[in-house]
Amino acid sequence: MRPVPVLMYHHVSPHPGDMVTVTPETFEGQMRHLAENGYAALSLDELLSAIRGEWTPPKKAVALTFDDGWLDNWACAFPVLVKYRIRAAVFVTTGWVDRASEGGPQASPGAFPFHREARRKAEEGECRGVVLDWDRIAEMRASGLVDFFSHTVSHAKCDRLGPEAAAQELRSSKRVLEERLGRPCPYLCWPFGKFSEGAVALARETGYRALFSTRPGVVREGTDPLAIPRVVVKDRVGWFRSRVWLYTRPRLSSLYLAVKKP
Repeated sequence: MRPVPVLMYHHVSPHPGDMVTVTPETFEGQMRHLAENGYAALSLDELLSAIRGEWTPPKKAVALTFDDGWLDNWACAFPVLVKYRIRAAVFVTTGWVDRASEGGPQASPGAFPFHREARRKAEEGECRGVVLDWDRIAEMRASGLVDFFSHTVSHAKCDRLGPEAAAQELRSSKRVLEERLGRPCPYLCWPFGKFSEGAVALARETGYRALFSTRPGVVREGTDPLAIPRVVVKDRVGWFRSRVWLYTRPRLSSLYLAVKKP
């Protein structure tokens, strides 16, 4: 198989220059490029099958992932995914989603906070208007384009947790997602990209089949499914065009990643 870049997004909101943010205009340009140039957006099930050598993906393939489950993913990214029929996976922090869901469906927000403010609100429990709720998640899932998986319960740094606390974060988030969505939750993304050998072992014991990191790289047949690398997406369409072309080329991607600074 050719290499597959797993693209990592957080916010899609109208704050150019903000941390971990791509503007809606840029995001649409990036998705239009994928659609118009024959790129397939894989589900995580397809990605794992390709890693295991059970299935060969198209020559031009990517996977889209979103971390944290911000409400702007529904407002700004989801309509674009529907427009171009592009699949994506969102890693949600289940405790944040529960708090965002308190009091019934959220009204459409008039504006989105910058990342630091959004994270502060979420960490302090002020999740409404900032984080996806279960109703928005159900709407996105009903499209058949967006899947939801674990980003722990509280967005914890799993390299710092003891065994009991880590078990709570990994097991409870998996259980809640399976109960809410009625399907297995075999995938986990580490908040902040932080994990330890013990956390990886616990995730495997808990039933996660693939773990997504923030380490740079592309997926190939035989990639360790418990250490899947990703590509941080920048807020530029030109950059995106060149990188998806480069990262899906076997030799060029290997050469580039060998000299690229993390």
